[in-house]
Amino acid sequence: MDTLILDGKYQASCYEDEFRAEVTNLKARANNATPVLATILVGADPSSATYVRMKGEACRRIGMDSRKIEMSEQTTTEELLATIDELNSDENVHGILLQHPVPAQIDERACFDRIALDKDVDGVTCLGFGRMAMGESAYGSATPAGIMRLLEKYQLDLSGLHAVVVGRSPILGKPMALMLLNANCTVTVCHSRTKDLESHIRQADLVVGAVGIPEFIKADWIKDGAIVVDAGYHTGGVGDIELAPLHGRVKALTPVPGGVGPMTINTLIAQTLTAGTQAIK
Repeated sequence: MDTLILDGKYQASCYEDEFRAEVTNLKARANNATPVLATILVGADPSSATYVRMKGEACRRIGMDSRKIEMSEQTTTEELLATIDELNSDENVHGILLQHPVPAQIDERACFDRIALDKDVDGVTCLGFGRMAMGESAYGSATPAGIMRLLEKYQLDLSGLHAVVVGRSPILGKPMALMLLNANCTVTVCHSRTKDLESHIRQADLVVGAVGIPEFIKADWIKDGAIVVDAGYHTGGVGDIELAPLHGRVKALTPVPGGVGPMTINTLIAQTLTAGTQAIK
């Protein structure tokens, strides 16, 4: 069997070409105004700093602006909420990203939910999640929304498939399950404490690895012909799924790196562009 490689890096690059043209057209008709993404980085975690830098670079590649707000490791919840309030009220900011995770003393959920719905381009608020789950207008959580865009780009028919999502985080596993349900999949949600996890995965037509443990899902648990999406990334360039033995056995898979990751950033940029286009008159 020829395994289709779901190349997120390539597709993100193609989308950027389209976005660049959209930004150019928007500037031409709106007196050079451009969408602006504000990124908030609390603390000095090097991985978080790298992710924020990559998101700023993606904005610049298509001609959008980004505004980086850096706050100390000792920042309080109240201080962070005040910063989010300022950005919510700033008409020149169209999207707000609070980089996860924040230091332990901060109430992360309260801060996520303070982001205005129309600026929640990373899809992290409870309100946005609820609207998405009910099929109403909202920006989807960037990683699962990016996965859905990638599957759609390769014209994979999901209707009627049994999808098994391994992971239940509020910004990945849970929204992923609801997005797949809305796409007419039958969805099973598992996690690291699921009993007899292997038996659930063996039934899956579509497997999404989102558990955050290197190669936790073994290749021999996955049936021939399945669609395999690995949303993990760990030291050494491996994901949550043992991918190497699956080549030639499964219908399609996302590589690590170069699969889900680039589509996550691309989706954040896409949703910021949409928010900016709607706000700029």
